[in-house]
Amino acid sequence: MTMRSEKILRIKMFIDDARNFLRKGVEEFEEGLKTNDQYKIRDAAEKMWNAVINATNALILQRLDIVPTRHWERRKLLEKLEDEDPRIEELGIRDRYEAREKYLHEMTSYDGIIDIDMLKREIAKVKKYIADIESLLKH
Repeated sequence: MTMRSEKILRIKMFIDDARNFLRKGVEEFEEGLKTNDQYKIRDAAEKMWNAVINATNALILQRLDIVPTRHWERRKLLEKLEDEDPRIEELGIRDRYEAREKYLHEMTSYDGIIDIDMLKREIAKVKKYIADIESLLKH
């Protein structure tokens, strides 16, 4: 297998993982709502955050041949991509990444602040984020 085909497979794996984390996060969120289980809702938020991380990793790997290991590194690399491709900045990818980190990872998962309406909006935003990353991967 060539390096290029390995890279393509890893990018596909990241996108597949992003979709699967989102799907499982939505299922767990809905189950948590039905059973009034705050831990399921918090876990759902963390799964949705993992969807964002995986989609972001796919974009960074495709463009920069790097898989970041830390959130700070992802933010810095997204800044670099914004400088290189105005579409990435126009789509607000870095800002959206940071917003999902704040709402899903920090507020909901870590701090246990559960705002159902906000989380419903976050689901839609994660779906859109993944779709936008996929469109960038095609160009």
